[in-house]
Amino acid sequence: MKTVIRLVTLLLLFCVTSKVALAQETFKNPVIPHNCPDPTVLDDRARTGWFYAYSTAASHAECTGDRSARGSVTLPVYRSKDLINWEFVGDGFAGVGMPSWRQGARLWAPDINYVDGHYLLYYAMGVWGDLIASASGVAVSDSPTGPFIDHGLLVDYETVGVKNSIDPNLFIDHGKKYLIWGSLGKGSGVWGIRLSKDGLSIKKGAKPVQLGADNMEGAYMIRRGRWCYLFTSRGSCCEGARSTYHVLVARSRKPLGKFVGREGESLLAHDYPNVILSGTADSLFVGTGHNAQIIPDDAGQDWMFYHTFWRRNGYRGRMMNLDRIVWSDDGWPAFPGGHPTVEQQKPVINH
Repeated sequence: MKTVIRLVTLLLLFCVTSKVALAQETFKNPVIPHNCPDPTVLDDRARTGWFYAYSTAASHAECTGDRSARGSVTLPVYRSKDLINWEFVGDGFAGVGMPSWRQGARLWAPDINYVDGHYLLYYAMGVWGDLIASASGVAVSDSPTGPFIDHGLLVDYETVGVKNSIDPNLFIDHGKKYLIWGSLGKGSGVWGIRLSKDGLSIKKGAKPVQLGADNMEGAYMIRRGRWCYLFTSRGSCCEGARSTYHVLVARSRKPLGKFVGREGESLLAHDYPNVILSGTADSLFVGTGHNAQIIPDDAGQDWMFYHTFWRRNGYRGRMMNLDRIVWSDDGWPAFPGGHPTVEQQKPVINH
């Protein structure tokens, strides 16, 4: 009898110890510790069993962390089983080449979506410093790793009258598709417009609506309950240790606004105050912005990716971080603490 009691006690102790150990599993930022700017993330477990991440074009050395690697990658693609450990899997435009409809451009700020049995990739054709030439297009693939077949231009200054028409984001609301896009500079800002049913062109007769001021970019929209939430980034994105990028959020009942803050402040104001993420006080992380999609884990927690410069690698390139989003009782999202975390509990992912 004593032996049985001892065995039961040991079994209970093992179970308790295992649960405590599991609860205390943590991860450290950044989760991709080399250049991965303007990330976009897709939960594709229902089809392929993986999460996928994509970023702005980079060198092969930047994508892999291998300084001896040569060549460039038009659309870097990564995959992960747990949102924490990521592996580089290739170029989403391998074998077909970068879209060529805008000369002198690079592919920036992709936005990945699974819609109607296909993977839709919205992307910017960015020409640094040229607000007229910079534009956005769309490509389609039957696989999350590509190759993505280009469907060409969606928006630029000539088609919709919006300068610096980059940073596209697809938002689907009650079956209707919208493009949310735009960037920094006079005549730009954050805009929205209805798309065609297939999402590959602007809906006939649709007109652009300005949603955010012209000192904002990197838009990402979700619906939660009765509200559409619009996340944007403001400040300098790309100056290493001097970068001031930070994330804002506003909300509206409708996809095309009006978007306001907690006290009714308009997102069209340059000094819009509702900042939810900025760099750390010790400058370990600076230039925190251009967030990706919110990804729920299997415990119902929401997680968001974003890029940041990191002091521990000399602020070389923009790393990919992951942090938890929490929601207030009155329906506002926030990063606990308002700054990147160095270490925290892992997302709960059931395999």
